[in-house]
Amino acid sequence: MVKESRADIDAVEKMFYSDLYNYAEDLTDGEKEVLQEVEKVLKEDIYPVLDEHWDKATFPLEEMQKIIDIDLIQNPKLLEGREDGTISQLFRGFRAYTLAKTDPVIGTFYTSNGGLFHECVKIGGSKEQQEKLMPGVLSWEGKGVLAMTEPEHGSDIAGGMAATAKREGDTWILNGHKKWIGGGTLAKWHAFFARDVDDGQVKMFFVERESEGVETFNTEPKAFFRMMPNAEIIYTDVKVPESQRAQNVNSWKDAANILRNTRSDVAWLLAGATAGAFEAALKYTREREAFGKTVASFQLIQEKLSRMAMNAQATLAIAVRLAQQQERGIYKEENSSMAKMHNGYRARENAALAREVCGGNGILLEYDVPRFMADIEGMYTYEGTHEVNSLIIGRYYTGQQAFI
Repeated sequence: MVKESRADIDAVEKMFYSDLYNYAEDLTDGEKEVLQEVEKVLKEDIYPVLDEHWDKATFPLEEMQKIIDIDLIQNPKLLEGREDGTISQLFRGFRAYTLAKTDPVIGTFYTSNGGLFHECVKIGGSKEQQEKLMPGVLSWEGKGVLAMTEPEHGSDIAGGMAATAKREGDTWILNGHKKWIGGGTLAKWHAFFARDVDDGQVKMFFVERESEGVETFNTEPKAFFRMMPNAEIIYTDVKVPESQRAQNVNSWKDAANILRNTRSDVAWLLAGATAGAFEAALKYTREREAFGKTVASFQLIQEKLSRMAMNAQATLAIAVRLAQQQERGIYKEENSSMAKMHNGYRARENAALAREVCGGNGILLEYDVPRFMADIEGMYTYEGTHEVNSLIIGRYYTGQQAFI
């Protein structure tokens, strides 16, 4: 039996084990109750099936429905004292953190609709479009995804977007090929980005997946994000009315405003994954014995665990500060980019350290570390690579554009 540590005793008083400074204490009682419900489902229903689904590259959709049923977007417990009728930025962040701490793909899948597409509708849509689409987003009956990345254009998508939109009267004709669209084969709606052939500006369109001319299929095989149903989407002369063009997205700058908001979600997901990798390694080292005692009692192991704990706390701290700013209406591209860049870097380090302390067993799924290591590697790239975010930050401090 592993002796109860001071950390275990203190954790009883905190919402999250890795949250040494207890940032979660600023959540409301209602928010904490909802997150505790989520933790229960994650532990009892989702965690037990993760290894099987990861190995088979399938998604636990049936179990995920139990998370969706808790209603993490408009649950009355989350709206207590919220005059604007929306959840707090802090809860939104801890929602992503909690899911990703168990599994990065679970967190990312939820955020594809509850974060990315939600922001496409909220920021990009007109009042009428919001009234039409938002109920489905909130209930998940009208789940949507952001369709931007292309096979030949990732980081250079701003200037290189190849998908086209041609207006003929009150109808738009869309053509293009998108790739790595998380949950794209399961969505009802695509937020499809294309370049207007007449003015050269990037536009966004709300398109039903089952529209004529739309083809979707899963991207496979993959080494990372194996459970995620990443889609390739091909549009061939897809016709949509002007009423389905996002009225508030008329340029790349408008599209970037959406990405700025959603990039903070990824910073939170990475904070959760950083904590998850640390906790998986900690559990292993406290149970594994070598030379007659637990591995956790070795000095070198404790040094690595301390670094992992520090990374987990640092990534959470920067995410919390970002949420506090956004709660006050402060949205800055460089702030979101720094959070994503920092947390991606530290999450990647934690994944490597977790693999180290688990030795040879660190490659076995039963110890959780391989899932975190592979999926964090994927998270390190999506929603803005390390390099692109570094250039956004560099541009802010130097005033010099260095993208090309």
